[in-house]
Amino acid sequence: MQDLEDLLIQADLGVETASAISERISDRRYEKGISDDEVRKILAEEIEARLAPVAKPLVIAPGRKPHVVLVVGVNGTGKTTTIGKIAAGLTRSGRKVTLAAGDTFRAAAIEQLKIWGSRTGAAVIARAAGSDAASLAFEAMDEAKAAGTDVLLIDTAGRLQNRAELMAELEKVIRVIRKHDPSAPHDVILTLDATTGQNAMNQVEIFGKVAGVTGLVMTKLDGTARGGILVAIAARHKLPVHFIGVGEGIDDLEPFDARDFARAIAGLDA
Repeated sequence: MQDLEDLLIQADLGVETASAISERISDRRYEKGISDDEVRKILAEEIEARLAPVAKPLVIAPGRKPHVVLVVGVNGTGKTTTIGKIAAGLTRSGRKVTLAAGDTFRAAAIEQLKIWGSRTGAAVIARAAGSDAASLAFEAMDEAKAAGTDVLLIDTAGRLQNRAELMAELEKVIRVIRKHDPSAPHDVILTLDATTGQNAMNQVEIFGKVAGVTGLVMTKLDGTARGGILVAIAARHKLPVHFIGVGEGIDDLEPFDARDFARAIAGLDA
């Protein structure tokens, strides 16, 4: 049981969650001859039980035009790519989508969003690199409303959670959006890199306070990064997990499935 708990901690489930799961398994008093595969199945069940309540799709309100989705996170977590993939799914379902290139710090991010716009058939609102992000958000709200957009997806500059001035700018972007629509943004999605480990918990807490995060997307999941920190985040924050990113392709964004995710962490085939 100690070995199991150590493995769970190493897998980024966190001490609290690892201890709780180990205790649950220990309480069930299995025979000493239980196989590794049986332990893995029990472990997957325990993890799934914690993840199932947060596995929730991104719901777009039909009577709201535009439904505003703000995407936030630190540099390198895949915000712009995630926006493009969400846009692809929405346009396929027949919705009119507008993308706002709110990462005005990086010319590359603006160009990347334009490429996603052309790939998905979504309109793109962009300004020159270095433009004021809050002004762009205000104009994007105007243009999206005038165009009859169903969903407005707003990119933001990647910022470390410990940079106060950048967090202040994010707060300003949100204030400007609310001048147009006091109920917006209707979703604030935080992208988390699966390889980040325990620092992801800190990101959830800080961005939650500043931006009012309503849902999560975990990116960069592959054979080496299983995203165990998501179990600890689910236990503590109960935030919906909408998608997981499993690659760079347009279709490599999958709805979050608690069972498949739990089995992957436990080292079982999905």
